[in-house]
Amino acid sequence: MDNLPKEILVTPDDEKKFQEKVEYIDKELSGKLKKTRNKISFIEDIIALYNYLKDDSVKWYRKLIVVSALLYFISPIDTIPDLTPLVGYLDDLGVIAAAIKYIGSEIQPYYRYKPSPKKEEEEEDLLF
Repeated sequence: MDNLPKEILVTPDDEKKFQEKVEYIDKELSGKLKKTRNKISFIEDIIALYNYLKDDSVKWYRKLIVVSALLYFISPIDTIPDLTPLVGYLDDLGVIAAAIKYIGSEIQPYYRYKPSPKKEEEEEDLLF
């Protein structure tokens, strides 16, 4: 894929749709994290994926898997509904873990913040 120019693989319409999805993630992710911060333990993974997505040096086709994973996390329609006690976020965890596995060690520099119960004021700005 590195040998083919992006223009051959991605149309302007594809680029526009991708950008719309990234904007949706920008708009909705922070609210979802605030709602779920006491229910899930993989917030730092989601934030690292978001930081990876926002890096201009990352190739577009690597960002595509991250966009898909974050959209799945944000989406109210899941394989296992998020309202299901104890197991509601297992499918989300699986999708996030698969995205991190795909990216591999490239994601390590994007881990910058781990929420702690003592710093609730800092959690308000999870993404920024």
